[in-house]
Amino acid sequence: MPIIIISGMAYSILAKKLTIMAASTGGILALVIFIAAGYLGLLMMTTFFILGSASTSWQRHKKQAFAVREEAKKGRNAIQVLANAGAPAMAGIIIIIYPQFDYLMLPAMAAAFASATADTLSSELGMVYGRRFFNIITFRSDRCGMDGVISLEGTVIGIAGSCVIAGLYVLGQGWNIIFYFIVLAGTLGNLTDSVLGAVLERKGIIGNDVVNFLNTLTAAAVMVVLEVYFL
Repeated sequence: MPIIIISGMAYSILAKKLTIMAASTGGILALVIFIAAGYLGLLMMTTFFILGSASTSWQRHKKQAFAVREEAKKGRNAIQVLANAGAPAMAGIIIIIYPQFDYLMLPAMAAAFASATADTLSSELGMVYGRRFFNIITFRSDRCGMDGVISLEGTVIGIAGSCVIAGLYVLGQGWNIIFYFIVLAGTLGNLTDSVLGAVLERKGIIGNDVVNFLNTLTAAAVMVVLEVYFL
């Protein structure tokens, strides 16, 4: 297992997907998640990273008109890694300390990764395949790439991303209604990201990293509520 994590860190640095500090941070989070959730947790984290990296690179030239990102040259930094994988790692820490709550925290971890995956795919691929863009609060037409702006196509792609993570979860844990709960929680987390972007991030009250962390944390919380009240 350490070889898998170290290999992933090395690839991330060499491919300029992550900075050295970000790769080290990711390695620590991956270790926590593996200790808590085994290969299933590591698989969900790896899938998020692969899909996120691929979608960010896909048709990058079309996105340059909408946003210019420093991470494209140097890779994501440690704060960005924590923003996306911090909530799943928190669920992992709870499992390690209180293993009796793994039945709640493992799906919460999956929901957080589902939200992170949905957010990245809907944002990156929505800019490429979206046709009409509108503000999630006012529902008025708005400029692609702005905080809080979504498209139907991007939202559907985000739901598909949540389905991928939910599929991995039930592949490891067995098929049940948790699949739908993860997709729902991941989608609500993704929409929360857009709402926070429109209401707070656009005004400069909070930054994108805080928004990313809160959307994954929201998805994890929604997942716990769904489990407590409907299972």
